[in-house]
Amino acid sequence: MLALESSFITADMVEAGEFPHLSHRYDVYAVPKVVINETHSFEGALPEESFIAEVLKAAEI
Repeated sequence: MLALESSFITADMVEAGEFPHLSHRYDVYAVPKVVINETHSFEGALPEESFIAEVLKAAEI
């Protein structure tokens, strides 16, 4: 939803089973897994406030 709100944000979804090389590259062991700018990641379906907190953490890196 963030990508819909801002042109500065893009989002892609990948089927882990269809792209095992990407699953390996990003250490996907659970879904959903979110990777931000290849430097920050988190797993699990988070409540909106927690999701935003993770995005803000990634922005500080």
